Amino acid sequence: MKLDQFLKWQGLVGTGGEAKQRIQRGDVRVNGAIETRRGRQLAPGDAVAIDGREVLMLSPRLGRGLDGGFTP
Repeated sequence: MKLDQFLKWQGLVGTGGEAKQRIQRGDVRVNGAIETRRGRQLAPGDAVAIDGREVLMLSPRLGRGLDGGFTP
């Protein structure tokens, strides 16, 4: 799954346009590193962070809320 799609799917952004802007601005981290490619393919185990929240990508086939957990 692409990074911008993942952000929308998890409800971390409201729209695809917002995802694009936030990624290009450097607001999103993947595995601790700033990621500016909205087409970045995520793999199981990748950690995506935005606004102090982190979501783990476990499987794109699982339903929302089942594919990862927020960490404090």
